[in-house]
Amino acid sequence: MAKESSFDVVSTVDMQEVDNAFQQAKKEIAQRYDLKDSGAEISLDKANQTITVAAPSDFVAGQVIDVIGSKLVKRGIDLAAVKWGDAQAAAGQSVRRVASVVDGIDKDTASKINKDIKATKLKVKVQIEGDKLRVSSASRDTLQEVISFLKGQDYGQPLQYVNYR
Repeated sequence: MAKESSFDVVSTVDMQEVDNAFQQAKKEIAQRYDLKDSGAEISLDKANQTITVAAPSDFVAGQVIDVIGSKLVKRGIDLAAVKWGDAQAAAGQSVRRVASVVDGIDKDTASKINKDIKATKLKVKVQIEGDKLRVSSASRDTLQEVISFLKGQDYGQPLQYVNYR
């Protein structure tokens, strides 16, 4: 019997890269003529993995979010990993928007991925291990098919395929 091969499906974000993008965005907001004196502020909470934007209006908040998004993309962070909440009214007429950085695959998404892989009828075993999935099979070609299938799906967060052996 051939040795089983496997890989892990994970969803991770490098918080150091998020911090670097945040610092670049903060610098650009301080220098850009249309945002310089607008009163817009951004903050990053590494522990809770959240980005907070406080701005005097919805329009300015949208501009700041666009700046942050462009810096994240340049740093190689998929924008699907950042979930922006709705605008909340803050002091005066200002608005606040909070984004959470998605790290790990939650149980609902993991079970949906598991169900979709089983629906392909490929001969693989899928195990949910905390915030990742381990997919194993005797055939490496089958594992490659699973990876290409998952790349074609949208689960609302970026997926990486690691520990391929």
